Amino acid sequence: MGHDTDHDLQGELEAVEADWGHAIVANDADAIGRFMTDDWLIVGEDGTTSREDFLALVRSGDLTHESMSKITGSVRLLGGAAVLVGRGTNTGRYQGRAFASDEWITDVFVRGADGWRCAHTHLTAARDGS
Repeated sequence: MGHDTDHDLQGELEAVEADWGHAIVANDADAIGRFMTDDWLIVGEDGTTSREDFLALVRSGDLTHESMSKITGSVRLLGGAAVLVGRGTNTGRYQGRAFASDEWITDVFVRGADGWRCAHTHLTAARDGS
């Protein structure tokens, strides 16, 4: 795989991530869901959350996002999957309480008939200066 192909893949996935981020900030559960596989799972400091549970939190208004940004660190193609690692910040409210997160994010994407969709997201809180 040549360098240009790597660059194209990174650009393609960054565009998908940006669109997904816009859907999250719009708090549009249906739009957010279009970027996830049916069995998508997110892993954070409190454990795992399924796609269904995550989207239910958005639909109910218990989880809202006001901002989201991400800087891509690396993209690797592993067979039919792509792994994107980056650093992201986001703000919003969870059950009425404001939050601000600064995290290292690993997203695993699989390519389907309708383009890249995320199958797995793993979050790790970033330390200051890391």
